[in-house]
Amino acid sequence: MNYYSLNNNAPKVNFSEAVIKGLAPDRGLYFPEEITPLPKSFFDTIETLDNVEIAYQAIHQFVGDEIPEIELRNILEDVLSFDFPVVEVEQNIGTLELFHGPTMAFKDVGARFMARCLGYFNRNNENHVTVLVATSGDTGGAVANGFLGVKGVDVVILYPTGKVSAIQEKQLTTLGQNITALEIDGVFDDCQEMVKTAFLDKDIIDYKQLTSANSINIARWLPQLFYFLFAYKQVKHKRKDITFSVPSGNFGNICAGIVAHKLGLPVKQFVAATNINDTVVQYLKTSEYNPKPSKATISNAMDVGNPSNFIRIQKLFNNNFEDLTNAFSAYSFNDIQTKEAMKKIYNSTGYIADPHGAVGYLGLKKQGINGSDYGIFLETAHPVKFLDTVEETIDVKVKIPSQIQKVIDKEKKSIAIDSYKKLKEFLLG
Repeated sequence: MNYYSLNNNAPKVNFSEAVIKGLAPDRGLYFPEEITPLPKSFFDTIETLDNVEIAYQAIHQFVGDEIPEIELRNILEDVLSFDFPVVEVEQNIGTLELFHGPTMAFKDVGARFMARCLGYFNRNNENHVTVLVATSGDTGGAVANGFLGVKGVDVVILYPTGKVSAIQEKQLTTLGQNITALEIDGVFDDCQEMVKTAFLDKDIIDYKQLTSANSINIARWLPQLFYFLFAYKQVKHKRKDITFSVPSGNFGNICAGIVAHKLGLPVKQFVAATNINDTVVQYLKTSEYNPKPSKATISNAMDVGNPSNFIRIQKLFNNNFEDLTNAFSAYSFNDIQTKEAMKKIYNSTGYIADPHGAVGYLGLKKQGINGSDYGIFLETAHPVKFLDTVEETIDVKVKIPSQIQKVIDKEKKSIAIDSYKKLKEFLLG
C-alpha cells in the first residue's frame, strides 16, 4: 500500500515512511492510494469473529507486508486489550464506550497502535525519533501513555495552558522518562500550527527525525475505524439501519468511521456533533470552508477551529459536495445545551455522560432516529476526566477509577513556551 499527499506535491511513500514522516513534505496529509472493500462474508459473519481478527482483516491492507502477520496480530492483541461495549441508554439509541483503556479516552487505541508500529520500525535503528504532538485534551495523555518507555522514541507534547481539564493535564505532565510536556500560551490551533511549522523547518528536520502522533498520522488515524466495526458486531442482530453520531474536533474519528464504511460497513448516516467550534457545520450550509480561531468550551477536546482531517473526509467523498451531504451531517451545540443533555440522560436513564458524549447524543437527536433506525453516539472519554463539570451539572459523585488514581497526586512537570521561536530552541537544544 502506498500513500500520497493530499496536497499532491510530494513523492508517494509506503506505510512505514508515512508513519515515520507523519506529515508529507508539502505539508499535506497522507492518504491511501486505494481502499479495497472487504468481502461481504466478513460482515455476514462478523459476530463470530473476535476483535483482534476483525481488526486484522480491516487494517491489513493499509499496513501491507511491512509488518509480518504474526507481529501485526501481536500488536493488535496488545492494543485491543480492553472492552468497547455498546450500552443502550434509550430505545433505539446506544452509546459506544471508548474509555476503557489506560487513559480512559478513545485516543488509546490509535496512540498504542502507532507506538507499537513505530517501535517495530525502529527496532534495529539506533537513531532517535521525536514524536511531536499537539493536544486539546485527551491526545496528550494517550500518546504519553502509549509511547512511555518505547525504545528510540522521545515524545514532546504541546498543550494550551488552562484549556485542558485538571486530570487530562496530570496524564500528560506526570510520566517523565521519554515524555516532555510543553505548556503553550494560546489555544489548541496555536499548538497544532507550531507542530506543522516544525515539520517544515529545515533547521529542525535536518537535525532530528520528527513524526506526529496527532490524527494527521495514518497510524493514529486509521485504527479508529475498528470502533465502528466493533459496534456493528454488537448491534447487527437488531437488523436496523445504523446512524453514528461522533463528537468531532479534529474529525479524525468520524473520518476513520467513513473509511470503515468504504470497507463495506453498512451505515445509513454519519453525524459530526460539534461544540460552538462549528467550521464544518457552516461549510455544509454554505459550501465555503472558512476556518476560524477556536473557542474554549466544556467539551475541550473538540475546541478546534480548523480540523485537519476534514480534507480526508472530502477526499473519501471524491470532493463531491452533494455526495458528502447525502451521507454526512454536522450540528453544533453550546455549553448550555450540552449540560442540559447531560442532565436529561442522567435523570431519565441513570447514565453519566461526559460533555463530549452529551454532544454526540444531541447530534443523534437533531438528526432524528425513527423506528427503523438504531443510533449510536460515541462516548469518547470517561466522565471522571471532566470531574468538576460532570459533578456540578448532574449533582452526583463520580467514582475515581484506578487508571486516574495512579496520576492524580503526582507532581505536574511542564515547560512554558510562548512562541514558535522558543519551541524551535527547545527542539534544537
